[in-house]
Amino acid sequence: MRKLLPVLLLAWVLAVPARPAAAQATLPPIIDRELLFGDPEISGAQLSPDGKFLSFIKPYHGTRNLWVKELRAPFASARPLTNDQARPVRNYFWSRDGKYLLYAQDKGGDENFNIYAVDPAGAPAAGQAVPAARDLTGLKGVQVQILNVPLTDPNTLYVGLNDRDKAWHDLYKLNLTTGEKTLVRQNTDRLGSWVFDWNDQLRLAARANPDGSTEWLRVEGNQLAPFYKTSIDEASSIEGFAKDNQHVYLATNRGAARNLAEIVLLDPATGQEQPYQADPLKRVDVGEFVLSEKTHEPVYVAFEDDRLRRVWKDKSFEQDFAVVNRQLPGLDVRPVSNTTDERLWLLAATSATQPSVAYLFDHQTKLLTKQYETCPKLHAADLADMKVVRYQSSDGLEIPAYLTLPKGVPAKNLPVIVVPHGGPWSRSTYGFNALHQFLANRGYAVLSPNFRASTGYGKKFLEAGNGEWGRRMQDDLTWGVKYLVAQGLADPQRVGILGGSYGGYATLAGVAFTPDLYHAAVAIVAPSNLTTLLNAIPPYWEAGRKQMYARMADPGTAEGRAVLARMSPLGSADKIKTPLMIVQGANDPRVNKSEADQIVVALRDRNYPVQYLCAPDEGHGFARPVNNMAMYAAAEKFLAGHLHGRYQASMTPAVAQRLQEITVDPKTVALAAPSVVSK
Repeated sequence: MRKLLPVLLLAWVLAVPARPAAAQATLPPIIDRELLFGDPEISGAQLSPDGKFLSFIKPYHGTRNLWVKELRAPFASARPLTNDQARPVRNYFWSRDGKYLLYAQDKGGDENFNIYAVDPAGAPAAGQAVPAARDLTGLKGVQVQILNVPLTDPNTLYVGLNDRDKAWHDLYKLNLTTGEKTLVRQNTDRLGSWVFDWNDQLRLAARANPDGSTEWLRVEGNQLAPFYKTSIDEASSIEGFAKDNQHVYLATNRGAARNLAEIVLLDPATGQEQPYQADPLKRVDVGEFVLSEKTHEPVYVAFEDDRLRRVWKDKSFEQDFAVVNRQLPGLDVRPVSNTTDERLWLLAATSATQPSVAYLFDHQTKLLTKQYETCPKLHAADLADMKVVRYQSSDGLEIPAYLTLPKGVPAKNLPVIVVPHGGPWSRSTYGFNALHQFLANRGYAVLSPNFRASTGYGKKFLEAGNGEWGRRMQDDLTWGVKYLVAQGLADPQRVGILGGSYGGYATLAGVAFTPDLYHAAVAIVAPSNLTTLLNAIPPYWEAGRKQMYARMADPGTAEGRAVLARMSPLGSADKIKTPLMIVQGANDPRVNKSEADQIVVALRDRNYPVQYLCAPDEGHGFARPVNNMAMYAAAEKFLAGHLHGRYQASMTPAVAQRLQEITVDPKTVALAAPSVVSK
């Protein structure tokens, strides 16, 4: 979902091979990076609650904005609803009565979001082509969280605001018509989650205790009564109320006997639980749990294994999906939007070689109708498949990984890019991956390991990463490279690594701690000094601070600081000999710009060359496509120069200008004063 730049597409795209053409003669035609990282033509569609309209995201004057049309009308009849040129609109939803489209925007990636409303039936504002969008919250330096969208009171949102205390969000009721905010509950109890029942009454909350444990509480007037607790090493989340509006469905991995998270049916009045659904294959944690807002009954439980699996609870929906799957074989189909009466469903169908395609399904007539393709100019014949591989790490732990091989060439002696995911408490999944396709099209094999500490594989796999940043977590990547070399797939002299956030840290750790392994590296919004990283985390991460210390180390103790120093790539910057590119957003609230500056200065001061890109209008990752395009243009040329893949030399004038603007001379980088150590 990135904006399509208003540029003149070149009739011919120049592909510059860094090796003899004969070696690349059977690769598919080079894919223009605009098709992979530019804006989808249409994306993010949502049905209006009554099913009369379809909203979606589409570029307007070169930036992603909201559009709307009548459901059965052609897309050419759609009209724009917003004209935000500073930041693309990325996420939005309908109010329950369909009177408003609501979306969140921050400033330059600072993650201090405000909520905006636009009337889909409104006339354009005076002198404008779109209706006026109202800033409902109008706050500066404050993060707004959306906590509940009540069906029983469609003119209301329940939101959290951290204007009083930056660490904790107070609960407010927001009037969508007037923008009036009414305080519901001041959060002086370290509450990080709020749960409303089917009648939109606040019933439950979760408290993040100072020791890192989580306590679920009944909200009884001004009192909070605990009924369920998980330790710092456990996890639990309430998925919703049962049909009786008394019991709740709880995802939990509590207890020594429970490794994989499962769904239980729990009574908050007594704390008693009974099993409901665990993975029948006993392989992965429970994933998405869908409840019908119409019947209040479960629809399905999903499990994110090598690919998506479901256990159906509603036989009618199961039969419907069987009808859909017969028409869309080989694709993963997910519901993304539905009408209030649940007759009409908008579905997204995708695979590794198929960017998302939207379909409308009528639950009553069983008719499936294609709506649009997000990337119609990408052709499956040119795209590379994704498969799962497994290998043993340094201590014998089995690591699952996704491997994409370049199409049309023998799977032998290939250049390789390792792409570790961010988090690190997340995971890579199967599906269309623009970065994998981009690199595979340039001739690289692409490996994305789910290293220890990745989520979804159980409590033991997650905890195996505790204290292992730069150590066994890094081994899980190193042994992935060794696996590819042993299989004959990888040329050990042409191995690179590229990642963002934790993946950026792993990139820096890879070149600092295994300096002979990688021959090119691109680190995006990458922590380089774990002590300064933890000391600068946003205050509204307070609920998870203790858990981060448990999984990494505590910067408030001498022992913890020593561990963090050992795990920090900055401390081994003198060992780096791999060509390195650093990419950063100047407004990043998670990984501050100082993380990039520190490693750049350390390399500069030993006269080691480093390429540095820093976008002044971005945060944790790039949202503006012109910045993304500049980054990937620079990155693919950089990788090709050292790993001898191919690259697209051409770029639009706007991208070329932007690349020049965000390229930083390391000589000009000055370090800010160090932050105070957290206690």
